[in-house]
Order: sequence, then structure tokens, then C-alpha cells
Amino acid sequence: MNVLLVYPRFPKTFWSFDAVLEMVGRKVLMPPLGLITVAALLPASWNLKLIDSNIRETTDAEWDWADLAIFSGMLVQKRDLARLIAAAKQHGVPVAVGGPFATSTPEAPELTGADYLILDEGEITIPAFLAALERGEANGVFGAQGEKPDVTSSPLPRFDLLDLEAYDMMAVQYSRGCPYQCEFCDIIVLYGRKPRTKTPDQLLAELEALYDLGWRRDIMLVDDNFIGNKRNVKILLPRLLAWQREKGYPFSFTTEASVDLAADADLMDLMVACGFRRVFLGIETPDDSSLLVAHKLQNTRSSLELAVETITARGLQVMAGFILGFDGEKAGAGQRIVEFVTSTAIPVAMLGVLQALPNTALWHRLEREGRLLDGDGRFDEGVQTNLVNFRPTRPMPEIAEEFIAAFSQLYEPRNYLERVYAYCCRLGDPPPRPATGHGLRAYVRQSGVLRGLLVMLWRQGVLRDTRWRFWRHLASIALQHPRRLDQYLWMLMLDEHFLVYRSVVIDQVTAQLQSRQARQAWSPAPEAAQDQPLATSLRGA
Repeated sequence: MNVLLVYPRFPKTFWSFDAVLEMVGRKVLMPPLGLITVAALLPASWNLKLIDSNIRETTDAEWDWADLAIFSGMLVQKRDLARLIAAAKQHGVPVAVGGPFATSTPEAPELTGADYLILDEGEITIPAFLAALERGEANGVFGAQGEKPDVTSSPLPRFDLLDLEAYDMMAVQYSRGCPYQCEFCDIIVLYGRKPRTKTPDQLLAELEALYDLGWRRDIMLVDDNFIGNKRNVKILLPRLLAWQREKGYPFSFTTEASVDLAADADLMDLMVACGFRRVFLGIETPDDSSLLVAHKLQNTRSSLELAVETITARGLQVMAGFILGFDGEKAGAGQRIVEFVTSTAIPVAMLGVLQALPNTALWHRLEREGRLLDGDGRFDEGVQTNLVNFRPTRPMPEIAEEFIAAFSQLYEPRNYLERVYAYCCRLGDPPPRPATGHGLRAYVRQSGVLRGLLVMLWRQGVLRDTRWRFWRHLASIALQHPRRLDQYLWMLMLDEHFLVYRSVVIDQVTAQLQSRQARQAWSPAPEAAQDQPLATSLRGA
């Protein structure tokens, strides 16, 4: 059987890093790990072809070649997923769809036209789908009925199907699930609250496969909470460290973790020794009252500011997510987030507005309260620039105005340069590495990086009015903290993306606020204050 595995396009988001990818000659930040894992679950006799629509479109010849098309996508990809399903049907190709979006909303109109829905985790549902095909069934829905697979049965992903040169980072997964119960989070809905991990041998086999294919760049461990099962992580890391030493430290790692990482010095030191450079924290807000409403209790047990400082000092660069729009939120929440980010100097601070994701605890609560808005196409859950898809407890224009003002302030070029410099002065040094390992020389040797750095030096060091500040800070880091220079340059390059995305935020949020229909839908919940005048554009902020 000839099978197309097709990945939908992403819209422009905070994480798309388009301008940076263009500078270094890459097409996409990360590959479709779900699809290449599905590929490994399919019969070895099948002919497979992977097409990432973020790199190129599927040709007519490829549609004609295919006996079956398999799509997988997340919530933010639903519009392009609908386009791809229509294209497949136009060419007479049967369609199977799986992934987080289909699993969370199998009744979604974007899935109309799909012949097969493969829901939940593929280790359980792909075999059921294959059995139905063997029986000649022309359609079907395959779910796990609440069962979660043991991920030690998960196969080695088909990394060989990827165009490796198109991606800036590689994606690898160690665990699924998170032990916490944040009201707005869909991870525990999709993957459960009991973190399930692969064995050390499994993960090392995946790294070995990437090494053999010639990969030598960053790897994102896409776990939603890498330390959700600390016991197993502490078994893994010594094995990973030994592998890195044996291979000359070919990889550096980025991952996501909960803030309680800061309480475990041994764990942080092990991660840094293994080559972990960056960790994303879901801080959400410095307001304890909002954290309590959201059931993000783990963020209220100790100082968030101290947690960031502790993790930073150990040598892990903190990236963080922040949210506006929680129930009961007081005016000025956006500025309090700005003050927190400025105080901690976190360079990469994602800011978005709360959205109720399908079938989360927040979604069900708002549904009971009659506050969910109809999914009529105005609101795309998962895109950071889209405003709330429910009636908030304070005026939506007030929330949106704070969002625009906060994002504009955070990524104003001078503010960003000062924050990056301050952060690198606080960041702990990585351990010494062999010449083949991490560091500036290893960073520059990566294909495309030198070209990107030269473009960045020209734009920020010559063309812009912040050039003297740029050169002064760069010289200071190079002379006083040379082992942090690669991290510093990476953060400076990200400014090229944020300069563009800052305008995207302003334009898209302002356009939503100017929609009379949206303003009517966003009338505050009964306990909220009365609607405020339409927020003005803050383009000059």
C-alpha cells in the first residue's frame, strides 16, 4: 500500500520563529514527531512518504500515487487540516486522521470528510485501525476508551523519513502525562495524570538513531513535564550523561518542566551535566489568586521569582509562559507580568490570553455556567493572539489592551536587549565540554548559523539605533562570560522574530476588538464590571 503521511501548516505564532529560521536557512522549528511514530507502527511492507506542509505542498502526482492519506495535527493546525482533507478527497484518496485535535474534538466540522478517525494514543488504536482495513471496512472511529498504553511499547520513530536539513531542532519524547491538575490544561485530558516514561534504553536508541543519521543540533524533549516522574528521570540521566560523554556531547537539550524543578539541586545539576540548556516553565501569572482559581497550586507553594533565579543560577535558561484573562483577575495583571519578567529578566516570555481548550476542566465549567462562545470561526483556540472564547469576568477590551501593552513593552527592542544582557549575567556557566561538544565553536559550526549570525550582526550592530548598546553588551558577555556567549547570541537572534511578531500581536488583537460581533459575544459574565470603551491601538507603545 502507498501511504502519504501529511502534516498540516502552522499559523504564525510566538513559537514559529520565522525570521530566525529564514536567517539560518531552515524551514520549520521542529518535525512532526507524532506522524513519524505512527509510521513506525504501520506495516513494514507499506510504502511511506512523509510531507510536512510547513516545508512544501503535496503534489498532484503524490496524491495520485497514494492509496491512503494519514493526517495528524494539533488544535492550531485545524484550518489547514480541513484544507488537506478536502484536497485528498478531491483526488479520491481515503483519509485517516489522528492526533491531539481529532482526539479532543472528533465531532469538529474540520474533520468532515475523514473516513477514519484514529483517536487517543496510536500504540493502542493503530492496530485496531489496521485490523479494520484488513477486514475491508471503508470507515470507522478507533478509540482507546480511556486506556493508556505503556510507552515502553512505543516504537523507534521513523526519523529516516524526515528532511533533517529543514528543521532547526529535533523532537524526541521520553514521557507522557503530568501529575498536576491545572484547570485550563488539555495534557491531562489527552495523556492522563500518571506520567508514563520510556526506558533509558529506548531513549538512547532514539538518540543513537539520530546520531547515525548525522544530526548534531538541538533536541527538544517534548514532554509536557519532563520531571513529572522524578524517580525515572533520575535513573535516565546518568545513562544519558555516559552516552553524551562517549559521543563527545553531540546534542544539547531543551524541555518543559514544572517549577518544583527549582527545589531539586541534584536534578538540575544532572540535567546541566547531560547537556540540557533550556527549560520552559508554565508560570502563567505572578498573581496567587489567579493561580488558585486555575488550580495551578504547585506555583503557589514557594516564590516563583526565587524559582526562576535558582534554575537560572544552575545554568538552565528559563523560558516561560504567561496568561491573561483568568476568572476574578484584577486590572493591571498585564503590567504585573511585565514587572515579574523584568525583575527575573526572563528573555523568552510567551504571553497569551486564556482560552478554554476542548474537554478541559475549564471548558466543562464554563459550559455549565453558560459562558462558552459558539465555535463560529472567530476564535481559534491555541493561537496566542486570539482572545478568549468565553465570556470573561472583566471587560474583554481591558484584557486585550493589557495584552497589547504588555507584549509591546516586553519586546520593545531596548527592553529586550537589556533583559537578555541582564539574564546572561545571571545565568550559570555550562560545564566545560570537549571541542566537539557545546559552546560557541560548536554553535557556529552548525549549518546556517554563521550566516544567521552575520545577518543579525549587520541588522542589530549597524542598522538599528540600538547598535551601541548592542556592541557594548556583546563585548561585556564575550569578555566576562565567554562560556555563555552561544546562549547570548541565540537569544539576540530571537529578537528578529519578536520584532515582527510584536506587530502581528498588535494587528490581530486590534482587529478582533474592532469586530462589533465579537464585542457583543464578549459581554462580561454577570459578576463582571460593565464593558469599557473600545481599546485603542497601541502601535506606538
